[in-house]
Formats: sequence, C-alpha cells, structure tokens
Amino acid sequence: MKKGKGLFLGFLLASLLAMFLLPAGVMADSGKKIHLKFSTWHPPASREVKTVWKPMLAELEKRSNGRITTTLYAGGALGKGPEHFDIVRKGMSDMGYFTATWTPGRFPLTDVLSMAAWVDGKDVAVDIGNKVYKGALEEEFKDVKVIELNGCIQAFLWTRKPVKTLADLKGLKIRAPGGLQTQYIKSLGAEPVFMPLGDVYLALETGTIDGLVTCPPLVLAFKLYEVAKYGVVATFGCVSEGVVMNKKVWERTPDDLKVIIEEVASNPFRTTGGLNQNVYKTMMKEIAAKGVKLYKLPPAQEKKWFARFQDVTRKWVAGLEAKGLPAKKTVLVYDQAAQDVGVVCVAMPPEWRK
Repeated sequence: MKKGKGLFLGFLLASLLAMFLLPAGVMADSGKKIHLKFSTWHPPASREVKTVWKPMLAELEKRSNGRITTTLYAGGALGKGPEHFDIVRKGMSDMGYFTATWTPGRFPLTDVLSMAAWVDGKDVAVDIGNKVYKGALEEEFKDVKVIELNGCIQAFLWTRKPVKTLADLKGLKIRAPGGLQTQYIKSLGAEPVFMPLGDVYLALETGTIDGLVTCPPLVLAFKLYEVAKYGVVATFGCVSEGVVMNKKVWERTPDDLKVIIEEVASNPFRTTGGLNQNVYKTMMKEIAAKGVKLYKLPPAQEKKWFARFQDVTRKWVAGLEAKGLPAKKTVLVYDQAAQDVGVVCVAMPPEWRK
C-alpha cells in the first residue's frame, strides 16, 4: 500500500508540475494535429514567398513537432488579391495574407496604417500595426482572428520619365494601391488609377499609365524596374495588410498550438528575417543596380509634398468623423505607435501632436 501510495503521489506531483510549466492559459498537450492552408497573392518567386511565407510555415511545423502541417497557395491560386480577406473569412483558406486597402470602404479606419511614414522594414511596420489594432481597429475585424496587421514598407513614386517637382506630376496617370495613397496622388496634381499589380507592367510599357506608387519589394517581384526607370524617394506610406485566420479554424485549434501560431506569425518578418530593415537596404541597392535612377527630393520640395499629405489626413479624418467613426483618435494612436519605434509619420498634422 505504501509503495502504491508513493507512486500515486509521485504521478500527481509530476502532473501538477507540468501544468505550472506550461504557458499561461495552455492545458496539457492534446496531441491533436491540424493542417493549415495558407493563401497569399504574392507571386511564388517573390521575396515575400521565399523569405517570409515558406520559412514561416516551416517554423510552425518545426515548433509544433509536426502537429501543424501546412499547404501554401501563392500567386493568387485561390483568388485575386482583393479577394484574399474573404478567401480566409469564408474558409477557402484557413490562414492568409490580405490587403485591406484593396477593398475601399470596407475597413475605413484601417486605412490609417497606410499613412505616409518613413517605415523601412516590415518587422517595424508590424510593431506599429499590432499596437494600432489593439488600440483602435478591433471592431473592423470581428469576422476573423487577426494574427498581425501592418502598413507595409514605405512606398515611393516610380515613373517612366523623371519627376522632380509638383509641376512634373501635373496630369500624370499614376497607379494607386488604394488607401490614402489615392488621395496623396490627387493632392499632388496627378490622376490616380487603380488596377491589379499584375496589369501594371503592360500598362507602363504601353504608356497607359505614367507611373505607380508601391513599395520596393513589389518593384522587384513584378519586375517593374524594367518599365519604370525613375524613382522619387519620398514616402507615400503603403497599403494596410496582414495575416488573418478563419475564425472557426482558430476556435478549434488546440490551445497549445494557438500559442505557437501567435509566437511565430504575430510578427512573421521578425521570426524569419524576411523584409526587415536590413533587407530593405539590400532591395534599394538591387533596384538601383537594375538601372533605376533614384531621386531624393530637396527639403523645400519635400516639405511642399508632405504638407499636402497632411491636408489629406485632415480631410480624411473629417469625413469619417462625420460618419460617427473615431478617426482622429485612430490617427493619434497610430502616430504614438510610430513614435514608440522611432518612425516619423510625415502625414500627421503637426498641430495634432501634443
């Protein structure tokens, strides 16, 4: 009896110790396996797929000891870019990367992540986006589980002919990615044109459009350096996007695997090292090596451009506030999150800062 009692107490003690050693809120490993379909519109050969999504999915499998298995659907295999939020929401994919600004009006406050700011790494963009999500954007994403949100890497203006002044921009047709970039392009005297990124190369080659606003990795991914030989290095911000999971899939995922998913994917760029601040510098060198002439605006000209961006912010906030949405509060949350990581938001009206 004493021996049996000793074994029972030993087993009980070991069980209690195992529970205390697990992360908070996680019960003992259920042993249950899950398979995740991950979708993205990024081309299969892109830097995003090669250095972020594939390594991220491999890390999920590794940290879960094979209990998480994955299938990657890249290049819009399950649908076009603007459809990616619904692809996940409806369960065609379990998890995926979507771009909010490609569906105008659907995530009105989330456009704040597309404000013009000097963000030179996706890892930093996620630090900002996740803070803003928790502080101001949760109401817009009730239909999914948000893993991370970000405002991408700063976008620049890429054109067929040199642009150095506001006068050079007047009347040019510029492809806009959506979000506040559309209004920025208008404010500079150009005409924004929305079209899928896959159509931009031919449109530039034929002269249907004169240029576009996008971030450096997409210039490389879609080989736009072949048809847009000039770049103005003045930040236009970028699109609002992120990783989301189907809500039902998330709810049936074992708690211990939820912890792993959030550890790996809540900032996939920091986890993998893909598209971080160091990679940004490399990409800009690659674009220059492809023959693109990069032009940095003189301070006086830059001030004129950014003053117009600040006016866009004022008008955008006034429009949403008239609809009862807390836009100014959201902008203040964004600006503080940016300052917290050393990022300057050039579209922030200076009088709104304390």
